Amino acid sequence: MLPVDSLTWPAAWRHSAFRRRLIVVVALLLLLASQLPRYFAWVQARPGRVLPDPLLAWLPAHDVSGATFAVIYLGIGLGVLTLLSRPARLLRALWAYLGLHGLRCLTLLLLPLEPPPGLVLLRDPLVDQLIYAAPAPITKDLFFSGHTATLLLLALAVPAGWRRQVLLAGAVAIGALVLVQHAHYTYDVLAAPLFVGLAWWASGAAVERTSFRAKTQP
Repeated sequence: MLPVDSLTWPAAWRHSAFRRRLIVVVALLLLLASQLPRYFAWVQARPGRVLPDPLLAWLPAHDVSGATFAVIYLGIGLGVLTLLSRPARLLRALWAYLGLHGLRCLTLLLLPLEPPPGLVLLRDPLVDQLIYAAPAPITKDLFFSGHTATLLLLALAVPAGWRRQVLLAGAVAIGALVLVQHAHYTYDVLAAPLFVGLAWWASGAAVERTSFRAKTQP
């Protein structure tokens, strides 16, 4: 078995299992992206319930969209740049990201919620146009926090070291910022690590054992 971080792209691409899993996960992610606008429009149209949240009741709401998306996109940039030269880690991260979105779609289906009181709309110039494009803002995609979960997942995907520490700090910062914005309930943020751990574990079971066996012949 090759060490994860020693596998180069030419070596990885020689493995048919790696090629298949990479092509399949990219295709599934593109399919998911094409369906998300319709799904989130449906989520937004459903009635939900307001949850009691003592922390948000105490915390004044402020618009911190700029800081939130600066941290998110800098963190995503760091994570992606780190993973691009590590195909084994990148493949597992893509499968985990697909699983994370699947879990989030499921939790949104099972737990319809109304936005927290005092919500200040998060303004994301990229996602608002490409994913959540809708006549009205999407505010009910609540449980669990996808912003927090994304950086947590990248922290697991990159090698141990300063990059992981930076991404973990970024995830904590995002969790705090979306609460300041009242864009999520406290429960949404606290639940994110549980679902990230589940998605990461499942991606390892699906990918790690079969994709990266060393070739013994030239």
